[in-house]
Amino acid sequence: MKKVLFSFRKIAVITMGVALLSGFMVSCNKKDAVSTPIPAAGVMVFNLAADQPAVGFALSGNVLSNVPLSYTSFNGFYQPVYTGTREIQAFGFNDSLFAKSSFTFDDQGQYSVFLTGYNGKYQNVTVKDDIDSNATADKAYVRFINAIPDSVNVPKVTITAGGSTVSDGAAAFNTVVPFTAVAGGDVKIAVTGTGVSAERTLQLVNGKVYTALLIGVPGATDELKKVQIRYIENGTLPAATDK
Repeated sequence: MKKVLFSFRKIAVITMGVALLSGFMVSCNKKDAVSTPIPAAGVMVFNLAADQPAVGFALSGNVLSNVPLSYTSFNGFYQPVYTGTREIQAFGFNDSLFAKSSFTFDDQGQYSVFLTGYNGKYQNVTVKDDIDSNATADKAYVRFINAIPDSVNVPKVTITAGGSTVSDGAAAFNTVVPFTAVAGGDVKIAVTGTGVSAERTLQLVNGKVYTALLIGVPGATDELKKVQIRYIENGTLPAATDK
């Protein structure tokens, strides 16, 4: 099924980056010169590992940012990268490697990479950020990742919008659910389980796309490390889609 590519926040940064990647290869024969755009994908990276205060990411050895990401932070936009199968490395700025994985990035695809885990056990969770071709700008779209590290107890996550339950079910550690259409306005997300209890009401806007981040350490009381829900805006849907 055809997917919708939603527009990016921080469009000036994205446009500049894409321009750098989208150079043209021209044949040596000027008479038959052919311009070929270089394929590019977009990647967001997140540090959701509660005990790692400064994390960097690299794709096949190419560092995505010289600025470390603190816990709960992300790079803020879909950063242009070359396509193909790439090795993803999450590392500390003392050169320690936290997690290594590989993933295949498609031309014009948009992706999120989440570093999750705790106490020496970490993982890169990589997903393609697809919005279905039936998506319309008169709805908001939201998903969540359960980045609360617990391999034994599985919490329940409930999403409620407009007084109706949108979804309600178990979500294991590192689960990333697909984007779901909801009416803009107050949308409540709650996560409950052993040592886990948090809820938050998000104010969502129609035509925008969001990711809720279920983070923290079960049983923690520290304000930063306790179980909590945060969210980010991935982008904006076009006013009309080509279906």
